[in-house]
Amino acid sequence: MSGPSLMDSLFQRTLEDLIKGLRQQLIGEQAFISKALEEIRKEIKSTDLSTKSTALLKLCYLSNLHFHDMSFAAFHALEVLSSPRFSHKKIAYHAISLSFHDSTPVLLLITNHLRKDLTSTNEFEVSLSLQCLSRIANVDLARDLTPEVFTLLSSNKLYVRKRAVAVVLRVFEKYPDSVRVCFKRLVENLENYDPQILSAVVGVFSELACKDPRSYLPLAPEFYKILVESKSNWISIKVLKIFAKLAPLEPRLANRVVEPICDLMRKTGAKSLLFECVRTVVTSFSEYESAVRLAVGKIREFLVDEDPNLKYLGLHALSIVASKHLWVVSENKEVVIKSLSDPDPNIKIESLRLVMAMVSEHNVAEISKVLVNYALKSDPLFCNEILGSILSTCSRNVYEIIVDFDWYVSLLGEMSRIPHCQMGEEIENQLIDIGLRVKDVRLELVRVARDLLIDPALLGNSFLHRVLSAAAWVSGEYVEFSRNPLELMEALLQPRTSLLPPSIMAIYIQSAFKVLVFCLHTCFVRGGSTAGVSASASYESFDDLSVENGAGSTVAHGQTCTSAPITNESIVNLLKLVELALSPLLGSHDVEVQERARNLLGFVDLIKLEALNSSGQEENDSERKGVEATKIIRLVHDAFSKELGPVSLSAQGKVPLPDGLTLNENLGDLETICSDIELPSSNTFSFGYPSEEKDVSSFSNLQIKEDSGQSNESTSLLAEHRKRHGLYYLPSGKSEVISNDYPPANDPALQGDNNDNASDLVKLTAESLVPKRKPNHSKPRPVVVKLDEADEKPVAVKHPESRDDSLSGAVRDILFGSEDIVPTSSRSNLPNSNRKGKAKQHMITQVESKENVVDDGNSSSRRRKDHSHGKERRHRKKNVEERNETDRKEKESSSNHPRRHKSRQRAEEPLKVPPQTSVIPDFLL
Repeated sequence: MSGPSLMDSLFQRTLEDLIKGLRQQLIGEQAFISKALEEIRKEIKSTDLSTKSTALLKLCYLSNLHFHDMSFAAFHALEVLSSPRFSHKKIAYHAISLSFHDSTPVLLLITNHLRKDLTSTNEFEVSLSLQCLSRIANVDLARDLTPEVFTLLSSNKLYVRKRAVAVVLRVFEKYPDSVRVCFKRLVENLENYDPQILSAVVGVFSELACKDPRSYLPLAPEFYKILVESKSNWISIKVLKIFAKLAPLEPRLANRVVEPICDLMRKTGAKSLLFECVRTVVTSFSEYESAVRLAVGKIREFLVDEDPNLKYLGLHALSIVASKHLWVVSENKEVVIKSLSDPDPNIKIESLRLVMAMVSEHNVAEISKVLVNYALKSDPLFCNEILGSILSTCSRNVYEIIVDFDWYVSLLGEMSRIPHCQMGEEIENQLIDIGLRVKDVRLELVRVARDLLIDPALLGNSFLHRVLSAAAWVSGEYVEFSRNPLELMEALLQPRTSLLPPSIMAIYIQSAFKVLVFCLHTCFVRGGSTAGVSASASYESFDDLSVENGAGSTVAHGQTCTSAPITNESIVNLLKLVELALSPLLGSHDVEVQERARNLLGFVDLIKLEALNSSGQEENDSERKGVEATKIIRLVHDAFSKELGPVSLSAQGKVPLPDGLTLNENLGDLETICSDIELPSSNTFSFGYPSEEKDVSSFSNLQIKEDSGQSNESTSLLAEHRKRHGLYYLPSGKSEVISNDYPPANDPALQGDNNDNASDLVKLTAESLVPKRKPNHSKPRPVVVKLDEADEKPVAVKHPESRDDSLSGAVRDILFGSEDIVPTSSRSNLPNSNRKGKAKQHMITQVESKENVVDDGNSSSRRRKDHSHGKERRHRKKNVEERNETDRKEKESSSNHPRRHKSRQRAEEPLKVPPQTSVIPDFLL
């Protein structure tokens, strides 16, 4: 075997040859890589470790750059790992770190290799094994190698100890019981004066404190000492992150730590440390006015700096402090507004967030007007950032800052016409949502929808097709608020609608169906010739309105809107338009478009006789069919007359389950339940024989009467159900007609004085960004329908038995003085187990000695402390006596069952440690 292996190694291409070959391949690179992979598959099976390691190195390169799977080489990597040469081990560990994961079949075979290298005298081999363990460690590896990691935490070689400290975080996450073994030694490393080791330890505690900071409160004296004495900016930054988590949990700790942080802000010249001090103050020490003032001064220095990175950090700090101290943003509004014109996109986005943070119900109109005008002059990316910020801010908490919805609907229409607008989906959702929730805005909503439908420029913009979908739906659903339904019909059926996607065309056809039914009902059933109604009337109560036949205007929202007359001639032209526009769609490839077109054309065929009012030879038959067409119009109109509204997602769950109703998971017994139901016979249907046409027509007339009777019955049942379960339905009260004294959003007079300079933009917003008194509007805010639970975001509930909770529980057991419970798997392999008692005693005395770092020297406080400890000891003794009494009673009751008693005793052996409550040491008195 040595001969072929030697020949393979002589003619084997190295990694350098592979890279050169790839660079020389102008075309056919994939073929070259395939050939190289074939060579690697042959070479990696060689018995020569040099040949195998070179093939493994080339495979790692191809996996990194070209994402080729290298899982087939997992066992070969273990073979290279067994080589005594360091260069081979380095390649093997690199390959294992890249390719191994929790489901790798040979993962368990690496345990002994890692244990051997972790105990090696070569510090570089130990470092390689630690680095690999930090990448691939799972529960089994972390459990089996915890004793070795524990030993390396006190290694004399600083390089090895630093790597061991870093890998502890991964071991703790995978195997939380290792905390009981390694945590005390990890805490001991906080007293190490080497900056590299101290940096690694503080970094580990910084990550741990992010998950459960309360468990690490007893270590606050150690962190305080590091904060005061450390000369490393990196270590100070990590300690500040820890105190940012601990300070909200303990007010006395915040009172003691705030002054050293302010000293750091005054003295340090490092911008990174200064920013971290500022962020810590504005997030966790915002109740200290002097510290906040000092932080604001430092933020202003960041804002006026010419370095864009520092300017961005200043804006980011402003966005953090804006949630609690909005006056800081108002004092720096000139810099914030000018930053909207900065060439750096990150700076522009941060300044936009700050502007939106100052929006309230008093200045939302002014700020939105300025930002929309600024979006017209911005690049497409930032333009959509502006529009998205306006939409999200105005719709927050169900439009809580919107007072005038007529203005906001006009603003949505104006935003849709911006050339670079790509927020069609969000605008569509808000237009429909506002129409469902706010009844008083429907007149203005239909006007805006009409303007969008007749705008030919929107049909060619694919990003705004969703807006046209909402406009079409609004026009059909609230057509009774339209001034000219005939114009809406022409807009919905215009030839250029063929540019729209099939899903949007289907909505257009359905809305045209609703508009046509409204026009027919107004002309023939009501006998009127006008189409304008009061905005205070709902669609379902339209029959109760009084419409003058001769008048063509109605009053709505204090405005006089002239309505177009609907005559027989206009109805005839409307039906011809429907046939002309929808006949080509009968052959559409989209099923939805084809079905809706057929439905509308079939309806037109049914009522054509009534519309044309033809007088032929069979006049009586024509009159009879005209009456039937009128009934059909009334029935379809009633089908569309029910008002839609938002329904809570949890409404079905609130309905109580009736007594006796069983909800089965499957329908296996459905056949038994429906066995007594007779299916209609096949002779009921007509196949077109002449002798049966009369019976079929009479059957259809009878069916119409039965359906109308059933609809009346179902309506009464629905009304009764609403009365019984009124809690789960939205209120349908009518609001009064009120005047509209707000200016439109797109007033030409307000848009004529826009300049390109940032200074002019600052002048426009100088007054709008200043908090004002609430104006006395003559128009009150409309009623917005809100739901109980559907408008609230669900709160994620953390599983109580997650790994993070078990890790925090183990840490609390160590720091709060409970006895150590070392797992059996680790206890057998733990070196120097006789030092555990000494280490625990040393840990307790160490924590007590560090209490003096922040001690005020108050003797009365110490007396209270001793008194509380005495109470705790008495309470603990009482608990022990009660538990002993309970154990005695259990022994007496289980004397007749010795085997069961013995098994229960074995199962309860680990729980013999007296439970203690988690008491935080009072180290801040």
